Amino acid sequence: MGAERESVMDGTTLAAPAAALDLRSDAHVHTGFAAGRDSVGLIVSAADVAGLASVTFADQVGPDTTWLPAYADTIRRARRRTELALRIAAEVEVVRRDGWLAWPADLGELEAISVSVSRLPLAAGPVAPRDVRALLATGDLTPEQVAEIVVTATIKGLDRAARYAPVQLARPLSLLTQVGIDDAAVTPEILDALAAACRLTGTAVEISEAWRGPSPRVVAMLREAGVVLIAASDARYAGEVGHWQYLRRV
Repeated sequence: MGAERESVMDGTTLAAPAAALDLRSDAHVHTGFAAGRDSVGLIVSAADVAGLASVTFADQVGPDTTWLPAYADTIRRARRRTELALRIAAEVEVVRRDGWLAWPADLGELEAISVSVSRLPLAAGPVAPRDVRALLATGDLTPEQVAEIVVTATIKGLDRAARYAPVQLARPLSLLTQVGIDDAAVTPEILDALAAACRLTGTAVEISEAWRGPSPRVVAMLREAGVVLIAASDARYAGEVGHWQYLRRV
């Protein structure tokens, strides 16, 4: 791994400098096939107007998704009408603590997988942010436990996803923000483990414009760790594609 250090967060050795964030590429957009509101063609036109060079389509999928072939065909047809590089991906959620993901029936159409953790994967099943907040309020879970569960499940999910396609990590640690946990609960040791998993699996970490995350602290630590960082609007409307405010501040 070249100039990587043995422990990327503790400052004992030096890490290679990270490359600058490429704001001409939007690594995560949604369409009307799932969580988005606009067509593939409208998003491509908006990306062109925004001056982008590439777009990754990463609509949310699950076991009941039946539209992946039509989705991929639509993006392939759009490629013939633009000079932009268009990538066919999908967002897949980690649903168990062992990293199991809510896979669609067929992964054959995908050129990349965006891994997300939008619910807390407990033994009884994924728990929505609202219910996690209730468990925190009653003391059934502590902020440190939630942070450890989220990061451990993320690491295992990256390992599983990387067996099938290139991987990127969507909205890292956003679940913590949703349940009211400051990312200070994520210790340098935990982030060290996440960074190591990203490097091992070749995972690029999305910095999300829509979700305003991860925090500047986490971005700085991941950058120092030599993790690849990519710009992601997480746009649900064409007008949001390739427009950066949070990313420029970070």
